[in-house]
Amino acid sequence: MQVTLMQGIIIGIFAIISGIDFWWEGFYIFRPMIVCTVTGMILGNITLGIVAAGLTELAFAGLTPVGGTQPPNPIMAGIMTVVLAYTTGKSPATAIGLALPFSILMQYIILFYYSAFSVLTKKLDTYAAQGDTKKFTRLALLPTWIVGLSYGIIAFLCVYGAQAPMKDLVNSMPTWLSHGFEIAGSILPAVGFGLLLKSMLKARYVPYLLIGFTAACFIKFGNLMPVAVIGVALALIEYARSKKDAENDKKLKAIMENSNNNGDDDDGI
Repeated sequence: MQVTLMQGIIIGIFAIISGIDFWWEGFYIFRPMIVCTVTGMILGNITLGIVAAGLTELAFAGLTPVGGTQPPNPIMAGIMTVVLAYTTGKSPATAIGLALPFSILMQYIILFYYSAFSVLTKKLDTYAAQGDTKKFTRLALLPTWIVGLSYGIIAFLCVYGAQAPMKDLVNSMPTWLSHGFEIAGSILPAVGFGLLLKSMLKARYVPYLLIGFTAACFIKFGNLMPVAVIGVALALIEYARSKKDAENDKKLKAIMENSNNNGDDDDGI
């Protein structure tokens, strides 16, 4: 399968929108769940987009920018995972591993922009001190448009311009190397979920994790919807328990305060 010129342009425009959203972190369109699905729709294979979305979203679940650090770019990872799977016929698990170089490329470009745009700060301070809102707004929006256009250009070049060399490279890979990328791509969702658990997991939630893991792996469901319903039920139980604990703590605190006040009155008699 090949990506047409029109499809490449539409994906480039979508990359601009996603890139601006990633820069602002406004609507979270940049998440692989959305990026892969929309890319699959543009290419006319929504099923491929959804499958790739689930795998890529899990792989990037625990990768979040902190301060000046920047993880591999989720937008390029999502777009290229679908495009590589679409053009080469490889599985989405294999395509994730093949898409990582494009993701890392965009990661370093964004890091470069972080440093380059810092020179605008002094000029923005000057406009703010002068009260010149028009110049301040134009200069403040300039980095956003530069970043957005960079996403669009790079996405178009990678998706449409480089599709033939990429396809030839992937098809020329020996079976063992292609299988290695498939294994690596299959492991990445577990790594992403592990990174997420490292920052979020508490000891009190481990039983729920074990219940969900057991239900998903060993009980033969037609789909994962029953597991999701079980998760919602457990979440409601935990919410009710936490709410009750908070109310009990509040009552205990009120009793302690009343006890202390009564003690003060007795001392004064």
